Amino acid sequence: MDLCVLHWVLRFTFFNFMAEKRIALVTGSTRGIGKGIALKLAREGIIPVLNYRSDEASARLALEEVTGFAPEARAIQADVSKSEEARYLVEEVIKAFGHLDILVNNAGPYLIRSLFESSDEEWHRMIDGNLSSAFYCTKYALRSMRPRQSGHIINIGALNAEVPMAIGVFEAPAYYIAKAGMMMMTKYLARSEGKYQIRVNAINPGFIETEEYAHFKEENKEKWKKLIPLGYLGTPNDIAELVSFLISDKARYITGAIIHVHGGMWV
Repeated sequence: MDLCVLHWVLRFTFFNFMAEKRIALVTGSTRGIGKGIALKLAREGIIPVLNYRSDEASARLALEEVTGFAPEARAIQADVSKSEEARYLVEEVIKAFGHLDILVNNAGPYLIRSLFESSDEEWHRMIDGNLSSAFYCTKYALRSMRPRQSGHIINIGALNAEVPMAIGVFEAPAYYIAKAGMMMMTKYLARSEGKYQIRVNAINPGFIETEEYAHFKEENKEKWKKLIPLGYLGTPNDIAELVSFLISDKARYITGAIIHVHGGMWV
C-alpha cells in the first residue's frame, strides 16, 4: 500500500476510534484538585488533556500517573490567562482528538493581600488568571461543542466566591472577586448554551488538602477543622467525584448549578 494512502487510512481509523471516546481538557491539572479530576476521568475511560503553565517536571509526573489509566492522555503547556495561548491549547486538543467534550476551568493563581494593598499588576493577575482564563478557554471550546450539540463545562470556584471573608479564610479579595465572576459566567452560559445541549455548572470547594497546604503548620489545620462541622479537610477526589457526576447522564437535567463542597463550613 502506498505510504500516503496508509497514512490517511490510519488517520481515519484513529479518528473513528476517538469519536467514540470522550475528551476532557482540565486546565491547571498537574497537581491538586486539577490532577485529582484528571485521574478520576482517566479511570472512567475518558481521555484527559492536562494543562500546565510552566512546571514541566510536575506535568511529567502527573502525566505518568494519568497515562496508567488513559494511555492516549497528554499534557500541553499554555498560559491560559492569555487569549492566544488558550486558543492554541484548545485547538491542539481538537487537532489531536477531533473534538472536545468536557472543559474543566480549574486553573487560577491565589494571592493573600487586602484590596487596599493589592497593586494593579496583582489585581490583573488574579482577574486574568482566574476569570479571563475561563472566558478564553470556554469561548474556544464552544466552537467544538456547539456543532456537536453536546458538551460539559465545569467551573471550579472557591468558598468565598459568594460570601466574602468567610470565617477562618485568608484575606484574598481579588481572588474571590474573580471567582465570583466565574459564578455569574456559569449562570449566563447555562442559559445561552442550553439550546446546544451544553450543560454548565460550577463547584465551590472549601478547604481541600492539596500540595499548597503542605507548608502550613498542623496547628493551623486543626484550627480549620474545628470550623468545619464534619471535622476534616476535603481531598481532591471529593471534587473529582462531583465532576464525574455532573458530566454523567445521571445529571442530565442539572445546569446552572453552583455546588458547595466544604464539609458544612458555610451553612
